[in-house]
Amino acid sequence: MSKGNTVQLQANVRDEFTRGSRRELRENGGIPGVVYGAGEESIPVAVSFKDTAKLFHTGRSEVFQLDIPGSGKVPVLIKDIQKRRGHVSHIDFLRISMSKPVRVTIPVDYQGTAAGTKSGGILQTQVTEIEVEGLPGDLPSVLEADVSALEIGDKLTVADIKVPKGITLHASEEEIIATVMVPRAVEAAEAEDGSEAGEDKTEETAEES
Repeated sequence: MSKGNTVQLQANVRDEFTRGSRRELRENGGIPGVVYGAGEESIPVAVSFKDTAKLFHTGRSEVFQLDIPGSGKVPVLIKDIQKRRGHVSHIDFLRISMSKPVRVTIPVDYQGTAAGTKSGGILQTQVTEIEVEGLPGDLPSVLEADVSALEIGDKLTVADIKVPKGITLHASEEEIIATVMVPRAVEAAEAEDGSEAGEDKTEETAEES
């Protein structure tokens, strides 16, 4: 599957497109897909599910060579993974040029332990991935966000994400990605205490009058 540091994936060109042929392909360990982009004609392909599954864990910013009979080794990214009933049913491969920027979605990796969780707070992450743009060779596998300094009530925004040189984030810098919240049980107890204090004050006022 790999040669040196360059990941390669063997593909075959599909020439049958019936439902039965797709089912037979999957039953034999294959997955149908299509290669498109870079101004070239799309190519219907079939790849090994076992070999392709190894790439799912590296994220969709992983550039690799798709070896297609008649087309040679084509640099691609996994653009989309379609599932049916919990199983991968089709894969879209985006043909790229290493000298032209591309837009992809990168997962956010939250690092550290939020300080506020040590005093009862709960870390809530609101963003799991962000769209970025950059040259294929500069794309990170994850975007790092350090939550260790967050106290209860603190928030982390897109502006706090570590962005590698040459990479542009397509998201508002003010967008909140994580926060440390007060547990609901504590909030409810505080609200109840406040309500009881208000009732006591009302009773005292009534007695004085």
